[in-house]
Amino acid sequence: MPDLTRKQLEVLAFVRRFMERDGLPPTRGEIAEGLGLRNRQGIDQHLRALESKGAIELVPGISRGIRLREDFATEVVDAAELRPNSAKGLPLLGRIAAGAPILAASHIEEHVSVDASLFKPHADFLLRVRGDSMKDADILDRDLLAVHQTTQVRNGQIVVARLIDQDEATVKYYQRQGHIVRLEPANAAYRPLEIDLREQELSIEGLAVGVIRTALPRVR
Repeated sequence: MPDLTRKQLEVLAFVRRFMERDGLPPTRGEIAEGLGLRNRQGIDQHLRALESKGAIELVPGISRGIRLREDFATEVVDAAELRPNSAKGLPLLGRIAAGAPILAASHIEEHVSVDASLFKPHADFLLRVRGDSMKDADILDRDLLAVHQTTQVRNGQIVVARLIDQDEATVKYYQRQGHIVRLEPANAAYRPLEIDLREQELSIEGLAVGVIRTALPRVR
């Protein structure tokens, strides 16, 4: 693993904390302000160095075009103990406001003391389940669903998805064929949701990686 300078570690840690808090990458100006730096050109130099060492990817022409390379970034930041927010636990999300990043502060009800590394891949947030549309997959009403934040999912996986113009995330099996996506429930009482990506915009917010049961059945 390439060595990073202390300043590069600080920039990487700030980017990661910012994304955990706001759900989107920071601009160069926000990094400079957050780290108390006046020289934004220096921020560009640090970002290019992080990209050359494999920690991030820079998307040209986009003000927030910073993408973390998850395995590398997590290892480096944890090793440097530069993630003070991790002590707060996983953010628990409730209702999702339309048009806002899923990890926006306004979505977070509280933080739950759960070790993210208990799940594989690791969990980035918890989502409160409402309803019984996934009961046959043992995901029940009031459960807390552990979610790994990613857009890379495969057919047959359980995902958290939402239509951009709606304010409720949905948990369903993912199936895609061409431009048609089917979000399939695990309950015969519900019908699949079919989305034509040429007409509607669908956001994949993450992959279900575990369940925390908050209400246990009574023993008779």
